[in-house]
Amino acid sequence: MNNNIDVEFDRQHMWHPYTSMHQPLPSYPVSRAEGVNIILEDGTRLIDGMASWWSVIHGYNNPDINEAVKNQLSKMSHVMFGGLTHRPAVDLCKTLVELTPQGLNKVFLADSGSVAVEVALKMAIQTQLGRGFKNRNKFLALRHGYHGDTFGAMAVCDPENSMHSLYAGILPDNLFVDAPTSKPDTDFNYADLDSLRNTLETRHNDIAAFVLEPIVQGAGGMRFYHPEYLKQAKKLCTEFGVLLIADEIATGFGRTGKMFACEHAEVTPDIMCLGKAITGGYMSLAATLCTDEVASDISRCEAGVLMHGPTFMANPLACSAANASLTLLQDMPWQSTVANIEDGLKRGLKPAQELDVVQEVRVFGAIGVVEMKSPVDVAKIQKSFIEQGLWLRPFGKLIYVMPQFIISEQELEKLTLGMMKVLSNMAKNN
Repeated sequence: MNNNIDVEFDRQHMWHPYTSMHQPLPSYPVSRAEGVNIILEDGTRLIDGMASWWSVIHGYNNPDINEAVKNQLSKMSHVMFGGLTHRPAVDLCKTLVELTPQGLNKVFLADSGSVAVEVALKMAIQTQLGRGFKNRNKFLALRHGYHGDTFGAMAVCDPENSMHSLYAGILPDNLFVDAPTSKPDTDFNYADLDSLRNTLETRHNDIAAFVLEPIVQGAGGMRFYHPEYLKQAKKLCTEFGVLLIADEIATGFGRTGKMFACEHAEVTPDIMCLGKAITGGYMSLAATLCTDEVASDISRCEAGVLMHGPTFMANPLACSAANASLTLLQDMPWQSTVANIEDGLKRGLKPAQELDVVQEVRVFGAIGVVEMKSPVDVAKIQKSFIEQGLWLRPFGKLIYVMPQFIISEQELEKLTLGMMKVLSNMAKNN
């Protein structure tokens, strides 16, 4: 009997993310994963430079997280959170309140990052209603921003430069300001604030909240910006009575060299969204945190309650995985680990800047980005990376890596050397 994955059925019948059913991108069959490696069905071992979309920070098949999930499974896999509670959720929320910037004391546990953003948007509207502002129901966001694939989240993604431009004119109409251009390692240009200040001055009576990804803009362009922008944005939001929502789904839990990217600017947002690495990549879970003031204002609005309640909210298995993952993170020297990864990425990717096909190389924390001058052929370049023993998933002009925190110096070197070989071959054949 053939126990291999039916790749042809997959190709004919199964959707994969951002893939056409007419000409689907190849989907490589995985048999297992361990450490930093994905092992394909034919035995090929690939260093995963994506950490499965930035979530598997402790590596695959981690014995501590495995054990936590097994122990919880023997007690209960799920129970509704309406009217009930349980230890994994309580322990997780205690940890999140302790780890996040001071003042974020209320926690809503959700299913996924996009849902966490949806909850944050609802929180903001209900907060403004609780404050007596019925017309503050629009959102302000940064150009080049990305916040998820559900409708509310898509509506605060860049309407022109993101993957959601197809829905222009259908999504709710929100406001967008220029993304900052000052980079983290340069002097801050205060002109970066002009677009934000002007919009808040003229439209603050319409705006519930300003939504942004702190310091690192992810899927909208993998852009890094100066912490001073975030610090000044918080001041402007406070001045004009607009809430600040920090989408830390990609940046949270050490990825940028701080536990949360907001800490680079010493800012506490009114609302913060978390996800991805929260469970160490084991299963879907997210959280939306807010201040006591926001929670109080929500409770004063006409509904009197926060109008959201996912079926699998606070799933005990996911909460148990998250508790184990966050314990591992706090027990490891994650600051020096991320700093070492940053050094290795800078050292390994710097030569790419000399290639004619490369626009820019940039590194921040455990994030490395090679921006090409023109879009890449994803299927072709992925095949080249696999031949080098690497798993990467470029998009548009961007070839980027977000390694797992457990990656060794030798594995990181193999990752960057393999990337350089593929990029050099592209340059030769250009």
